Amino acid sequence: MKSQPWRLTMFISGIAVIAVGTAMAAANPRRDAYQSYAAEKMSTYLKQEVCPDAPKNFGGVLREQCNQFVDRGKQPMKQWIAESTERYNYILFSIYKTELSLMTGLPSYQFKTLGIFQNFWIYEKKKQ
Repeated sequence: MKSQPWRLTMFISGIAVIAVGTAMAAANPRRDAYQSYAAEKMSTYLKQEVCPDAPKNFGGVLREQCNQFVDRGKQPMKQWIAESTERYNYILFSIYKTELSLMTGLPSYQFKTLGIFQNFWIYEKKKQ
């Protein structure tokens, strides 16, 4: 009987696909990991983009204390993000759609984030 190398190749390829799929499913990040990631990203944005532009009202207290306010607000930010996020779980990866709006009259923001292999990548940002 002749050896059929394509069968061995197909078998090895099948095992590799199953192994990668299993690893992806095991490393699909959970919702609470996304909430921590998003709160950290929001905190960084506020500290770098918003705090430096804070008005110097009240003797400069707001500008000077802005970073501290942001740090104290991380837990409420996680809750706000949790309430504003939909997760689409595709077993091997997840898509997170977050819509943040402070109040009527101010712009709202929409983020779409890919969660895969315990990491997150924001692939779409919209200001509405």
